[in-house]
Amino acid sequence: MKLTVEQVTTAVEQKNIINDITMQVNDGQFVGIIGPNGSGKSTLLKTIYRVLRPYKGSVSLNDHEVTNLSHKEFARNMAVVAQESSVPFDFTVKEIVLMGRNPHKRFFEGDSVEDVKIVRDALVRVGLENHAERSFSTLSGGEKQRVQIARALVQETSFLILDEPTNNLDIHHQLQILDIVRNLKVSVLTALHDLNLAAAYCDAIYVVKGGKIVKHGTPEEVITKAMLKEVFHVDCTVTTHPQTGKLQILYVSDGMYRSRESNKMYAP
Repeated sequence: MKLTVEQVTTAVEQKNIINDITMQVNDGQFVGIIGPNGSGKSTLLKTIYRVLRPYKGSVSLNDHEVTNLSHKEFARNMAVVAQESSVPFDFTVKEIVLMGRNPHKRFFEGDSVEDVKIVRDALVRVGLENHAERSFSTLSGGEKQRVQIARALVQETSFLILDEPTNNLDIHHQLQILDIVRNLKVSVLTALHDLNLAAAYCDAIYVVKGGKIVKHGTPEEVITKAMLKEVFHVDCTVTTHPQTGKLQILYVSDGMYRSRESNKMYAP
């Protein structure tokens, strides 16, 4: 499944949030979007998964504009894990995840044995198999996030969009979820705050600043000391992880320098 975004501009409340964005996710690629808070990452993703409509440009899946697809066609091709995880009614975890099977059903068709098995397997994969009958509203933020990921998994689509999927997750579950997604062998587009995770998991990265793509390429091409200073206004050292061979960013702040000098001053 290939995604093509061509010269897209999207406005919210008559203000352009993203401007003239062009990008591509090839079949089977894991592509990341990084950028400061308020740079337009979520607006770009919402435009791609049809919550927002661009007033300029187009978004296509396998050369078919997404605006021309029916709701069910779109849901059979693309699954979305958004940042918001609120649910208006008191559903159980199992019921929430079963909703991900709806694109594969006829109108009023019930849940099959196969549906239940797919849901059970997804809950095992995200570590929530013992929470199937729990009320969604009683879960922690991290558990809710994993439920939403399980619901996306059971859609069995060829394209997956994740908006900050590791938010609210401890480091174990951050790595677990990204390992699961990476091993699906589907096309993935994800916004990530943690740049070390982006460097470790992404085949390609787009950097968004002020609603525009300012850099894109492989992690090695994109994640540089100069880019991090220009876009994120941080000092750092970019090195290589000794075990994985992936890029590793070591951040430095003025406060860290001052703390180090203070420790030297008062050291015995």
